[in-house]
Amino acid sequence: MEQLLAALDAIWKVTAVGLVLGAGLPALFSLGVRAQASGRVAWAYAAYAVVGLAVLSGIAGIVAHGLGFKLF
Repeated sequence: MEQLLAALDAIWKVTAVGLVLGAGLPALFSLGVRAQASGRVAWAYAAYAVVGLAVLSGIAGIVAHGLGFKLF
């Protein structure tokens, strides 16, 4: 029973991260595009910054893991 609960715990975490990164970041980027088209440039740049930081932190995490560093 403990293994089942541990597996279910891991499954919901992977699903949540997949939803946030797989759907949330592209949706946030599209909101930035729409904000820029309507003249709200500050909101657009804020959205782009969040997406850019998420992408850069992901790349940094992958590179650091490959080199043996511990970032997170």
